[in-house]
Amino acid sequence: MRNNKIATFIRENRKAAGLTQKEFALRSGLGLRFIHDLEQGKETVRLDKVNQALAMFSMEAGPCRREIKKEDDSL
Repeated sequence: MRNNKIATFIRENRKAAGLTQKEFALRSGLGLRFIHDLEQGKETVRLDKVNQALAMFSMEAGPCRREIKKEDDSL
C-alpha cells in the first residue's frame, strides 16, 4: 500500500463509521473496485470520484500550492 493521505483518510473514516468497503461503496454510489483502489493509494483514480467518496465525510479535494525544491547548483 502506498503512503497516501487521502487513502488513509478514507480508510480510517470508513472504519470509524463502522462500514465495510462494500457498504461504503453502496452508500457513496461508487464501485467496490474503486473504493479498494482508492484505499490502496492507486495514483490514477479520477478526482471526481475521489470527491464523491470524500463527500461522505463533508470533505473535498482540490488544487493546492506546493513548493518545489530547487536542486543545489553549487555541487
